[in-house]
Amino acid sequence: MQTTELHLETGRRLVTDLSDAVASFCKDLGDGLVNVFAPHATAGLALIELGSGSETDLDELLTRLLPADDRYRHRHGSPGHGRDHVLPALVPPSLTIPVVGGRPALGTWQSIVLVDTNADNPTRTVRLSFVAG
Repeated sequence: MQTTELHLETGRRLVTDLSDAVASFCKDLGDGLVNVFAPHATAGLALIELGSGSETDLDELLTRLLPADDRYRHRHGSPGHGRDHVLPALVPPSLTIPVVGGRPALGTWQSIVLVDTNADNPTRTVRLSFVAG
């Protein structure tokens, strides 16, 4: 298995595109699987279309499903921080993607993104692991 870590500064961005970094990691590795893993209790990974309004739609959906208010038992950090800890139940912390000829086999409009609602922690790590097949 080959592995590396990405170190990201997300700031207050909900969505951070990882597609180019994953493609760069997979380049010249042949066929197999790449696992993308966010070792955080308040972030997840998704495959979505970018640049078509999907980021705003995702933000609005998460705001409806997980409002940033004081309803959560988990209360440290910013108001509504408890929602950040529930996010990975809806947006999982890992993805596994087939790699063919050293390229992630994504659909035409799919991008690999980190989804992060936690403004308290703008520094993130994402681990990429490739297993040859």
